[in-house]
Amino acid sequence: MDNFGRASHDISQCLITCSSPNGKVLETVGVFEAPKHQGKYETGQLFLHSVFGYRGIVLFPWHARLYDRDVSPATESKPTEPPGAHRSKEVKGKTHTYYQVLIDTRDCPHISQRSQTEAVTFLANHDDSRALYAIPGLDYVSHEDILPYNSTDQVPIQHELFERFLKFNASKVPPFIPRDTLQAWQEKNHPWLELSDVHRETTENIRVTVIPFYMGMRWRYCIRLENMGEEVVQLRERHWRIFSLSGTLETVRGRGVVGREPVLSEEQPAFQYSSHVSLQAPSGHMWGSYRLERPNGTFFDVRIPPFSLESKKDDTPNGFLPGPFTSLA
Repeated sequence: MDNFGRASHDISQCLITCSSPNGKVLETVGVFEAPKHQGKYETGQLFLHSVFGYRGIVLFPWHARLYDRDVSPATESKPTEPPGAHRSKEVKGKTHTYYQVLIDTRDCPHISQRSQTEAVTFLANHDDSRALYAIPGLDYVSHEDILPYNSTDQVPIQHELFERFLKFNASKVPPFIPRDTLQAWQEKNHPWLELSDVHRETTENIRVTVIPFYMGMRWRYCIRLENMGEEVVQLRERHWRIFSLSGTLETVRGRGVVGREPVLSEEQPAFQYSSHVSLQAPSGHMWGSYRLERPNGTFFDVRIPPFSLESKKDDTPNGFLPGPFTSLA
């Protein structure tokens, strides 16, 4: 790993190297395996993230519907419509595998400027109380982002939940198998952790991927921006349109995202973050755009693909948050 920027392979030895905490010494952590082009990775699979460079381990897969506007032709919108508006029904979803994973806490400081991996927030029910919980170092990873490897270390990932969820079994491949606590945790929190829809669209070499999650009282959405080209660009503004089933349309504008204006370059091509939104109704839609700046000072807008905010059956809370829309980023 080159300063946690790109995955590096030594084809002859197939070794993975990662920076030590002081950033000066390379450490061998495992041996690369051939990526799977078909099928899925099993619980306990060690991997290196191909974009963000962190070490992780697979907890379990999610089978999502991917709505990719780059490969599914859609009817052209009228010029007067907002970017991405009214096109969600014209794109057919296809099944795509994502994974719930644990991130090695040793790697979080190296990627904090490019991926908001501090925690995944979800709703949990304990003693009939509904409260929001956050688990640090929990992420959702697409199948193609995984570079699998193996290790002789019986505790290869440092995370507070690693030994609670997994145990070493040398007779298995991979040699880390789920404990009963992992299955119980997944079943209990399934409605709030489940990844069901993924939306993706590319504008002028900037790909935006959106993953919405229902959380009982509100919705969380995870967004990844990725520069697929060679030109360095910087995100300057966001522009959201939020439509509620109650008939209300809200517009939200602001500088940057989550207090940052990330630079997307060949060396650090991606930025990922999460935010939340609440509605006055059980469902709605969101879409919008980001304004990015080129090195020469010119600006261009990148579409955020439209996505639905749908309450799950039997999980709708007694009341929705009152007042206006709340969108953090």
